[in-house]
Amino acid sequence: MKTLTKAEIVSALYYELGINRKDSAQLVDAFFATIIAAFVNNEAVKLSGFGNFTVRNKKERPGRNPKTGEFSLVSARRSVSFKASNKLKNDIA
Repeated sequence: MKTLTKAEIVSALYYELGINRKDSAQLVDAFFATIIAAFVNNEAVKLSGFGNFTVRNKKERPGRNPKTGEFSLVSARRSVSFKASNKLKNDIA
């Protein structure tokens, strides 16, 4: 499976919209910065036809090192969760 990179997104904007590469890169950077700022502020991001991103608070939990078998605590943290829209699910099916 191929991976789409940020540089390829910049190139796609360049070829499909005729935006120069510098402006395309700034546009992509601004888009991601806006989404990251929403996550930092504990806001959900909803992209119509694509899906929803939410920030979840995970509690501290017991875990173990798979290599040594030693038990330890996995610290509490925040993580981003994604739920695909029905349109996206149908498009890739």
